[in-house]
Amino acid sequence: MCEYCGCQALESIDQLTLEHETVVNLISRVRDAHRDGDVPRMAETARAITAVLEPHTQVEERGLFPALAADFPEQMAALEDEHRRIEAVLEEAAAGTPADPTWPERLMATLGVLRDHILKEQDGVFPAALAGLDTEQWEAVEAVRAQVGTRLPQPSR
Repeated sequence: MCEYCGCQALESIDQLTLEHETVVNLISRVRDAHRDGDVPRMAETARAITAVLEPHTQVEERGLFPALAADFPEQMAALEDEHRRIEAVLEEAAAGTPADPTWPERLMATLGVLRDHILKEQDGVFPAALAGLDTEQWEAVEAVRAQVGTRLPQPSR
């Protein structure tokens, strides 16, 4: 994804970016399952997306977005609204394969929103954070991450 502004040099942004990349890869798996008419696999992959997004969203909403809200209140509110819309459709698969026959198409539309959402964060939020957050604000972002962790495999060191 994004590598032009240098924001990935910060561990907090690098971790968020890795989560985005994981979600984008999972979206492609959902598309494959949709093409194959495999709704149970779509639901299973939706649950995997949810697992990655749960801590990711908390880091954004409890750390990153509040730090940017004074300068970009409408944009941060819109991104949080998108989080709720995305979560609502993904949540329908939490207990298994949704019985609603409209769910596969709604999921596909929602994943389009999610993909656009990721681009907004990569191209707008992360560079703005790099330019505007001070040390105390980055420490707050990192504190949230320390609380919520990540659902990605950790590299061996």
